[in-house]
Amino acid sequence: REVKDAADRLGLRTRKRQTATGKVSGGGAFTRGHIHHILTNPLYAGRIRHRKLVHDGQHPAIIAAARWDAVQAQLKDGAARSRARIGADVRSPLCGKIFDETGDRLTPSHTKTKTGTRLRYYISHRLVARSGEANVNGWRLPAGQLEGVAARLVRTLLAERSLAGRLAKTADVDEIGRLHGALEQFAITSDPAQLLSLVARIDIAPGEIRLTLNADQLGQVLEIDATAIDPAMLQTGAPFRLRKRGVETKLILSDAPVGRDDVLIRNIALAHRWFDQIKAGKTFAEIAATEDTSKRRIQQMIDLAFLAPDILRDVLDGTQPLGFTSDWCLRHSLPSDWADQRNLISTL
Repeated sequence: REVKDAADRLGLRTRKRQTATGKVSGGGAFTRGHIHHILTNPLYAGRIRHRKLVHDGQHPAIIAAARWDAVQAQLKDGAARSRARIGADVRSPLCGKIFDETGDRLTPSHTKTKTGTRLRYYISHRLVARSGEANVNGWRLPAGQLEGVAARLVRTLLAERSLAGRLAKTADVDEIGRLHGALEQFAITSDPAQLLSLVARIDIAPGEIRLTLNADQLGQVLEIDATAIDPAMLQTGAPFRLRKRGVETKLILSDAPVGRDDVLIRNIALAHRWFDQIKAGKTFAEIAATEDTSKRRIQQMIDLAFLAPDILRDVLDGTQPLGFTSDWCLRHSLPSDWADQRNLISTL
């Protein structure tokens, strides 16, 4: 209230004004920018700012200088805490735990988009150590997506009904029942960060990801001695495929649903529209001019108008094979026979 009163006295509150058309604009509501300007303006404390320096002014203070200084300290403290939270949110929980087929460690890395968005990755360490060299191959996987896959593998392993009995072979029936309940509860209620805290190591090779849990961490969750846990039961794995679209790469587990491909669905709809125009007597060139696209693109996508009904249904349901994408259609032709289509698409 004191700040608002001071703003009124100095005439800095925004006022409504009437335009030549009679409409009212410039409402008096405060925005975050208005409030921040008021709270950091030294005029209210009897001071003036010149560039980066603040000097004592010749006008009387409206707010006590000590109170204004305390507000500045509080604003700076809040900004520092906010930056610390942002930094904590983008930590890489699998740092130092991922290794590729050569034994090279995957290290956290990041880039920023033009809008300032921070994109995290895990990349093979040799790509960093030998940056600038030609013909250096390695892994570069989006961090958030890889962490999601790892968390899913941990959750699936812990939820296995037979895991409790296999973890501690010397446990009696009652103890196995207690362990099963603890594992199930942790698998259901834990967030991804808690699940990833159990990971000791991840090994990635072409087409396969293997994950090993930390016996000590799991022992704490189950409240048992870690030495009683069978190490062979702490491992799990799954085949995967890499899916690329533009510069984006995703690691997809073999049993994961692909999901609806809106780009592919949109191109199928376009293909049907273009085919209707061809039946009406238009040429590829005429359609390209009308649709603001290229004749070649129409020729590449027109085959999608002749998909078998069951393949079209799978695309609409999001259960199509992983490799059946618009990018694939740009590089390959689809056979007209539906049986041949099914045989080809099933291999993607």
